Amino acid sequence: MFTRYVALGDSQTEGLLDGDETHGYRGWADRLAALLATVQPDLRYANLAVRGQLARQVRDTQLAPALALRPDLATVMAGVNDILRRRFDQEAVRTHLESMFAELTGAGAHVLTVTFPDPARLMPAARLLSTRALRLNAAIRAAAEPHGVTVVDMARYPISSDPRLWSADRLHLNSLGHTTMAAAAAHALGLPGSGPEWSAALDPLARPALRRRAEAELRWIAGVAGPWLLRRVRGRSSGDERVAKRPDLAPFTVEP
Repeated sequence: MFTRYVALGDSQTEGLLDGDETHGYRGWADRLAALLATVQPDLRYANLAVRGQLARQVRDTQLAPALALRPDLATVMAGVNDILRRRFDQEAVRTHLESMFAELTGAGAHVLTVTFPDPARLMPAARLLSTRALRLNAAIRAAAEPHGVTVVDMARYPISSDPRLWSADRLHLNSLGHTTMAAAAAHALGLPGSGPEWSAALDPLARPALRRRAEAELRWIAGVAGPWLLRRVRGRSSGDERVAKRPDLAPFTVEP
């Protein structure tokens, strides 16, 4: 079993909206570390993820520090911020991901990565991103295959786009979503005690009336899409001046 786990990525791996800015964010990588620690008490864990980073930035700023920590397990979750930009270069993203996969596996780490659900299932106003999400997932699978990277193919499971796993901004998992993602990763790694239960669909939701759905879309555009577009116009990112929350390998204490 693994004893040196390093997580690379963006806001999902940092754990946004699974917690808060005051008390700190947890997230699926922290939750996976907790699951690992239950069977490997001497686990040491680092989380290098920084919100808002593109795949290129994850490679440029997180790969070298990750390699220096000599992980035997590394998770890489990146690319969503790329599809949200004005231009999306699928081949460039694949190259950045494969560079990380190659160097981490070449250094002896077992690497795990993740695909992403169709954003239009969560926010109809973002249906134009559907094709990009498909292309991103194709890039992830293509980058992973030559290096034996474990792919948690969340895009193939309906549970991944259940709104009950997502925060109000529809961009970040909530606590249930992060818990589900951690369980999926544990299952993919063959962690003792893990299984496919995470993938079971939740009980059906009543479909809101058309008016309520329209109102929800307008609130999302005003409260999430609008501010995000304003940051882009200003050339700003949510990750500006941010640093990794857990830059060094340290023992991980399982929360009660």
